[in-house]
Amino acid sequence: MTLHSVKMGIYALGLTNFYGFRLRNVTDPLEKKRIRLQYAETLLEKLNISVEVKNQERLENGQYLIISNHRGIIDPLILELALKESSIFGLWIAKKELYNSPFFGLFVRNGGSILLDREKSQMSGFFADAKKAVTEGSSIFIFPEGTRNKSEASLIEFKEGFRIIALKNRLPILPVFIRTHTNKALGDALNDKNVKQTITIEIGELIDYKERGDIQGIYEEMFGLE
Repeated sequence: MTLHSVKMGIYALGLTNFYGFRLRNVTDPLEKKRIRLQYAETLLEKLNISVEVKNQERLENGQYLIISNHRGIIDPLILELALKESSIFGLWIAKKELYNSPFFGLFVRNGGSILLDREKSQMSGFFADAKKAVTEGSSIFIFPEGTRNKSEASLIEFKEGFRIIALKNRLPILPVFIRTHTNKALGDALNDKNVKQTITIEIGELIDYKERGDIQGIYEEMFGLE
């Protein structure tokens, strides 16, 4: 652990809670999007990280279930920047651990999210919350792997919950793939403040919510993964 990484940790904690507090009484979706984007840009700029978006022309305004791979804690920030030029606003599916986190909790609760509590025996409340969000005009953002991928594989197995969300809400599935290993990029940024990095995210082609095939297989083929 370097002195720079300690300073960055303190800075990120303060910034995250500052923006979490700012979001507390914000109800307008586009205003929430603006503030979330401002937060993402501020933190990534501090980390000397820029974002390159490939196939950005595929981003059409509408409602989607956006699915993404997940390797690092900065992945939501990368997606926020990828959607900057669109009017797409989504609620994140967030685990209970994030809701209760002293680091992320305030921001997650106020920034726009749907609580996923895997300890509950019934998931009806979760799906009802997702339905309400879609009815109000929001998209849904989810990491279908269910957790950060810490393996050497490009992806770990997708959980089935994302398909249920798509079907119940008739949401077309918009796949995105963060090609850069974001956990490694974050580690490099924390180790050396002078390192400048570019993270690449690719926008895929829409998948119909009624698709009966192997979505993970389609995702892997779409982005040329092994």
